[in-house]
Amino acid sequence: MRHVIALDVGGTGMKAALIAADGTLLHQARRATGRENGPDAVVENILGFTAALRALGAERFGEPAAAAGVAVPGIVDEERGVAAYAANLGWRDVPLRALLAERLGGIPVALGHDVRTGGLAEGRIGAGKGADRFFFVPLGTGIAGAIGIDGRVEAGAHGFAGEIGHIVVRPGGTPCPCGQRGCLERFASASAVSQAWAEACGDPQADAADCAKAVESGDARARAVWQEAVDALADGLVTALTLLDPRTLIIGGGLAEAGETLFAPLREAVRRRVTFQKLPAVVPAALGDTAGCLGAGLLAWDLLNTSTTARR
Repeated sequence: MRHVIALDVGGTGMKAALIAADGTLLHQARRATGRENGPDAVVENILGFTAALRALGAERFGEPAAAAGVAVPGIVDEERGVAAYAANLGWRDVPLRALLAERLGGIPVALGHDVRTGGLAEGRIGAGKGADRFFFVPLGTGIAGAIGIDGRVEAGAHGFAGEIGHIVVRPGGTPCPCGQRGCLERFASASAVSQAWAEACGDPQADAADCAKAVESGDARARAVWQEAVDALADGLVTALTLLDPRTLIIGGGLAEAGETLFAPLREAVRRRVTFQKLPAVVPAALGDTAGCLGAGLLAWDLLNTSTTARR
């Protein structure tokens, strides 16, 4: 059976799958990245994991994978196939596409940015399915974004398109590692909410999920922390929709797991802020933590479909 390898590399773990042409997940697996052993070990773990998947596919389905798609964090030069930088993995300028192609017997390999790859999956087969323009925003440790246009995701001229987390929403506010002050992700990411709630409630172990539960129970301190995050997020999203005019805003990541505790006040906050702009649908992501892996599979199939079309 014809299939591709899909791999989503995270800060601590890797999710992988063998995926058929119709999107069926033929096999799924997970491994640690091994980042505690350094960036060279991470790269070798990626190569070894994909090689093992290639061998398994050949044995189980009678032929090796036809292509591979890999999603990685940080700064990614998708055109050259280079993982340029990832703070949490410690690597710089890794020619990952070439290394993977060599290890996998010369098959086509696509390399993508993790958030844009997840956005590709959400746009085509997830919450944005059928929308010609969407913006995918996962709220995790930080905040990033993926701009969807007619079934593809825009990387930008230098690979930075969609970085909504570094829109300044509170000028002069909390310093951000990017060098600015008052960036969106310093107020509305899951880690920012966790920190604010831990300080407000006096429990250093409290996190964003605990804050959401306290909001639901009517805790005034939690409501204040939550509303501050919602207001900051709405400011950032309205800036984005003013520039991009998406039909759908897809919100994912850990903070979105709060469900309507997040989405009800967020929709209202966005609605209050729009003037001439068209109000988009604000919806939760549908694919959860499988989005990156599924998107990597789509990248691989896109490679094959593009090469087939080019030969005709």
